[in-house]
Amino acid sequence: MTSGTVLGVAVPAAVIGAASFGMASAIQHRVTKQVPEVATFSPRMLWDLVRKPIWVLSIGTVIVGLSLQVVALAFGPLVLVQPLLVTSVLFGAAFAAWLAGRRMDLVLALGALSCAGGLAAFLLLARPSGQGSEFTGAPVLPLALGMGLLVVASLLAARWLPGEFGVVGLAVATGVFYGVTAGLMRVVAGQFRTGGIVEPFGHWTLYVVCVIGPMGFLLSQQTFQRGRLMSPSLAVITTVDPLVAAAIGVSWLGERIESSPTILAGEAVAAALMIGGIAVLARRSEQIGRELAAREGSDSWG
Repeated sequence: MTSGTVLGVAVPAAVIGAASFGMASAIQHRVTKQVPEVATFSPRMLWDLVRKPIWVLSIGTVIVGLSLQVVALAFGPLVLVQPLLVTSVLFGAAFAAWLAGRRMDLVLALGALSCAGGLAAFLLLARPSGQGSEFTGAPVLPLALGMGLLVVASLLAARWLPGEFGVVGLAVATGVFYGVTAGLMRVVAGQFRTGGIVEPFGHWTLYVVCVIGPMGFLLSQQTFQRGRLMSPSLAVITTVDPLVAAAIGVSWLGERIESSPTILAGEAVAAALMIGGIAVLARRSEQIGRELAAREGSDSWG
């Protein structure tokens, strides 16, 4: 497969998919506030949400995003596609501002520019490559055990820590579920390309995706519900997701990124710039949320 095919198909599909995820997240964050809170992983929440037409519409947006993600994964390496999905936090912030009848201010624009610039620099330096769609035989247990322990620790933090600290725990667990789902979807997409539509049904990966994917989605709804604002939760999810997916791509699927000392140093700077941009978006969104809450409180009394 040529690099032109990857750039012409995988990259646009991933970016448009990220926009779809960002729009869905903005809608779901608003709607989940309108239903009662339930226990973690309780499907009752979905029963309450499905009766909200706008939430049902957001599911259609998620399906579009997932379809585009599958297309991107079929034509590009996991370590390229998943970092591009980080841009969903930019789209989410823009859509959230639009739904609230606001314009993105200068700080949000600079945060978006920092995130996008860091992502572009990281991809340029890393030059992700490889079309791994099968497990290479590398040890699976260490990484799987590490991710499992991270999920357990995050869910315990969500249970015992108050406020936004607990929300961060839920967001981290959601990001792990999403990253694992993406890694397995890469395998399913490769099976589909080589063996047709029936081929994936003969392998265990598809069935694991059908379990882990919905669990991650349900957890994301509960994360949005508990979080006062959308951007911090979405920023954590979109940071953990590609990191987990990239670890799976490199460790299990034989994908590659450039790893010379100079390149690694540049990648670290680019990653810091990207994470810094996400942090700016989250912090500014939090400030805007407090300002709006204070304004609404003032209006209600006066």
